[in-house]
Order: sequence, then structure tokens, then C-alpha cells
Amino acid sequence: QAAAPLHPVAVRCQEAQVVVTVHRDLFGTGRLVKAAELSLGSAACLPVAQSAAENTVTFVAGLHECGSTLQLTPDSLIYKTSLSYKPTPSGNLVIVRTNPAVVPIECHYPRKSNVSSNAVRPTWAPFRSTLSVEERLMFSLRLMNDDWSTERLSHGFQLGESLHLQADVASGDHVPLRLFVDDCVATLSPDRNSSPRYALIDLSGCLVDGRADDTTSAFISPRPRQETLQFTVDAFKFAGDDRNLIYITCHLKVSPADQVPNPLNKACSFNKASSLWAPVEGTGDICSCCETGNCPLYG
Repeated sequence: QAAAPLHPVAVRCQEAQVVVTVHRDLFGTGRLVKAAELSLGSAACLPVAQSAAENTVTFVAGLHECGSTLQLTPDSLIYKTSLSYKPTPSGNLVIVRTNPAVVPIECHYPRKSNVSSNAVRPTWAPFRSTLSVEERLMFSLRLMNDDWSTERLSHGFQLGESLHLQADVASGDHVPLRLFVDDCVATLSPDRNSSPRYALIDLSGCLVDGRADDTTSAFISPRPRQETLQFTVDAFKFAGDDRNLIYITCHLKVSPADQVPNPLNKACSFNKASSLWAPVEGTGDICSCCETGNCPLYG
């Protein structure tokens, strides 16, 4: 409601800012306070407008401005600030005739509904194209210790040991995501296209190293969480080369967690006991292209 002597402070919580209108008869006594004695927030922001006809002063500030604070509750975003009145001596500089005052101000916004005045449009475009304009996702690929509890401190291995590799994505505020490893290649230099090169994962998620004789390389199933994918690779070195440093470069991607895995988005291991490819999730037929080699490839 409009600021008036009975309600001297009016607050409008808008989509991205707060508008505070203050009636200069702040205490309802008929004695008007000076605009210069009013400020907003811990940053002491000054008013942006005055109305001599209505005896009002108006402040406009962004929700994050003027030293406001944000409180999160399970259901709400609460932006808190305060209106301050600090009287200055007038006439006789020894005395003042009003008390200072602080008026707390809060704006509450629901966390689980749309607060924009614009209509919500369905996300009909491909997920990766809409995601790219919002923000970059944070991917990581780490060598883990044997029980997957922490990152491995040493990157040295003996032949006969297994590398425990863990891919993760920090999804932030996005819809739930499921991580996949499209391909992984081992090289002797940081250039993934250098020669010699050996494909560990290929064909949009087929762990082809596990198809070789005498290997136990496989994806770990089930996943610990949708944003994480773990897999083991038996240690190896390039034949005829004495260098001990090998680079492993992987291409990671995500799909919406509620999207059913398919031949393009899959994590398939070769089961030597059954001589069949098996997915971490999804139906077995999505892995059949790992054997034929005609899987769709992500551009």
C-alpha cells in the first residue's frame, strides 16, 4: 500500500530489485524527517527520488545491492536489508528532537516456482544446445585408489595392476544429469591424435579394451551416483617404447538423467564369461553396436 503517516514505509519486492517508498512523516507526528537522514542497507545507499507533493522519498536497489543479505530456507529465498534514519542536530547543534530508527525489510521469493512475469517456454531445443548458452559444466577425470574413496596420490603403476578412473560432472543448478564417457585414447604425448595411440573406450561408450584377451577392464556397475562413472583399466605400456609416461584423454558428456540410455549415450563393458556386451544401465541391445562397430558417433 502507498506510504502514508499510518504506514510510513511501503515495500515492493520486484523480480530483480526492491523499491522502498518512505513518507517523511516517519513517526506520524507531523514532523517531517529530512531525506538526507534516510539511507538503505549497510552500504547506506541514498534515495533515488523525492516527491515534494506527497512528502515521500523513494529508494530503488537490486536485490544483491546496498549490503543486503540472502537467507535460504527449504521453500524461500529471503533478501534482507534495512531502512535507517539517523537524525542530525538542527538549529542548536547540542540537541536533537527525534530518535534514530531502523526498519527491517525483507523480500521473500519461492524457490520452487516461477517468479518471472514472462511465460515459461518448454525446452524443445536439443539439450546440449540449450545448455551451452547457460553455463559450462565442470567435468573431471581422476585416478582413484583401489576402494574409490580418495584420489590416488601416486600416478605410478606396475604392469599387472589396475588403473581406477573416475569421471565426474558438477551439475550445479541444472536438471539432474547422467554422465557418459564417449571415448578415451592413450598416447605418448598430450596430443590425442599423435601416434602411437590406443583406444580404451570408443564407439560412444564401448570399453573396447575389455574385449582384448587377458584384460579385466570394465565399467563399475552400479554407479555411485548419476553424475559419476567409474571404470578400471589394466595397466599397460606401448610395445617397443621404453617411455614410462602415458597420457589418457577422454571425452565426457552428459544427458538428462531421465533420458533412457541408447546407442549414443551408453556405458558398455564386455563380459568374457557370457561373451556379451552389457550396459551399466539400459537394455542390452544398446550395446550390440559395440560388436559390429556401427554405433552412432557424437559430433
